[in-house]
Amino acid sequence: MTARLHATVDGPPQAPVLVLGSSLGTTGAMWQPQLAALAARFRVVRFDHLGHGGSSAPTGPYTIDLLGRKVLQLLDELDIGRAHYAGLSLGGMVGMWLAAQAPERIDRLALLCTSACLGPADGWRARAATVRAGRLDTIADAVVERWFTPAFAAARPDTVAAYRAMLTSTPPAGYAGCCEAIAGMDLRADLAAVRAPTLVIGAADDPATPPEQAADIARRIRSARLVVLDDAAHLANVEQPEAVARLLAAHFDPEGGVTP
Repeated sequence: MTARLHATVDGPPQAPVLVLGSSLGTTGAMWQPQLAALAARFRVVRFDHLGHGGSSAPTGPYTIDLLGRKVLQLLDELDIGRAHYAGLSLGGMVGMWLAAQAPERIDRLALLCTSACLGPADGWRARAATVRAGRLDTIADAVVERWFTPAFAAARPDTVAAYRAMLTSTPPAGYAGCCEAIAGMDLRADLAAVRAPTLVIGAADDPATPPEQAADIARRIRSARLVVLDDAAHLANVEQPEAVARLLAAHFDPEGGVTP
């Protein structure tokens, strides 16, 4: 497959590289709440998953292996040998694959609101079929309801609307292909191979990947650290932007003097 990923690069050219992977149905713009803080000290690479945003959207199904290899291809294109990596949801799934399968490329790892095995597989395949038969509008309200707590949605309707628009602009073939990648994914046995210092962040009110999923990942990765944020659902970086920025900066720059 000749498909390529779109990426946006910010921050000092000579700074350590931090790659950010976003959730299913979003683009690298998902990380805008953390960009200013992280780009002040890292060369931040925000990529769009295969089938999302500005990236190629070939007909699926995709696999986690394919999504991970596309990130490695992107790193090669940008002449990046080794990088830090943070990923939320699907971005975290890709991060686990990278850290287990290409450990020489990943320095430190952060996994947010994600899962190593997110069933049932039939549910993901059914969602893929629904999207292929229509548009993202057919599932958008149900998806976005899981992204934010009711209190945040009531207080910040413009923000919720912006992320819903990001979801509905996703190419149906790309969204469906990534759903099928999640359906076929089971990374649990791979986590014992992860050697990168790892921060796992869960959200107390996340119905999509509950904090029990974060705890399971942290148990399987050697010396992983677990943090669960209150007052946040699936897109915890949007609901708790300052807390997530502090946690990531402290994890990726432990000598930088930032208090977690």
